Amino acid sequence: MSTTKKLAAMAVGLGLVTLPVLSACGSSSDSDSAGSGAGSKTVTLVSHDSWAVSKNVLADFEKQSGYKVRVLKSGDAGQAVNKAILTKDNPQGDVFFGVDNTLLSRALDNGLFQSYEPKGSDLVMPEYRADEDKHRVTPIDTGDICVNYDKAYFSKHKLTPPSSFDDLVKPAYKNLLVTENAATSSPGLGFLLGTAAQYGDDGWPDYWKKLKANGVKVVDGWEQAYNEEFSGSAGGKKAGADRPLVVSYASSPPAEVIFADPKPSTAPTGVATGTCFRQVEYAGLLSNAKNAEGGKALLDFMLTKTFQDDMPMNMFVYPVREAAQVPEEFVKYGPQAKDPETMDPAKIADNRDQWVKSWTSLVLK
Repeated sequence: MSTTKKLAAMAVGLGLVTLPVLSACGSSSDSDSAGSGAGSKTVTLVSHDSWAVSKNVLADFEKQSGYKVRVLKSGDAGQAVNKAILTKDNPQGDVFFGVDNTLLSRALDNGLFQSYEPKGSDLVMPEYRADEDKHRVTPIDTGDICVNYDKAYFSKHKLTPPSSFDDLVKPAYKNLLVTENAATSSPGLGFLLGTAAQYGDDGWPDYWKKLKANGVKVVDGWEQAYNEEFSGSAGGKKAGADRPLVVSYASSPPAEVIFADPKPSTAPTGVATGTCFRQVEYAGLLSNAKNAEGGKALLDFMLTKTFQDDMPMNMFVYPVREAAQVPEEFVKYGPQAKDPETMDPAKIADNRDQWVKSWTSLVLK
């Protein structure tokens, strides 16, 4: 698979907005693929489109647990969450994976999950835990939304790449940045939240006024931004892209190396580490799940070291379990930000919709 397709696949759940999709995959047989039920040996996972696991790892779980796993993919993260909320009284599955900290309050406030504390929860790194009093969701992975830069462009123009939010509004970087729409894209929303965390409730609008005046370009979703507008990506090079700065992920540079053919000796892109916002994805046992016991077994599995070790190279995210294995390429080309912006999910809940509305009026009109 080409670098472009691999990168698109890894980012669907993390921000690529697509038309609604409902597909079934996994290893369930025709006889039991109609859905889970009490006593059923099929457990159904509802997810955004970037769910992925190695076949042998999933096969080991199915053999040990006795459950067959069926996966229903429902588009990008926002679409999947909204669809799950609309069907919560008669859910399409037993477990939901892929709600992140930017949308967590929406899921919890709408009663999407029931309480369950999976085995291994005590091994989740403390900074990623949430809802610890009710245990309705379990952290599964994490990643950083950050501005990526095209190394070749900055070398050619003898220009130092930006390293902070402040840098992005400087004249030297005018007309260089492309970002995603905060109303339609998860990385776009994460970038907005990062600026709100950096500049405060009252300061972020003024920052965006400066960013707009400095020529920021806004597109609907990650794939367009990264694969069509960003000059540093494999897809962007083919498309003749002219923006050397893009809002993407800290794991994008290692992906550019891992899936390139031939592989470069160094990553062609870098990360402006002072622009990062920490994203955490959760899974939970759906309210009214027909196969709650199977769902619990699947959640237990997602916190095992086997699954957590397997996850980075399949979904290009970092594990949340202590002592889980991080690929060498991630460490070398896409290390996590040392001091990313973060925001309490409760604060996001209180402000998200109004901030997005204000951002839309300020930036898009």
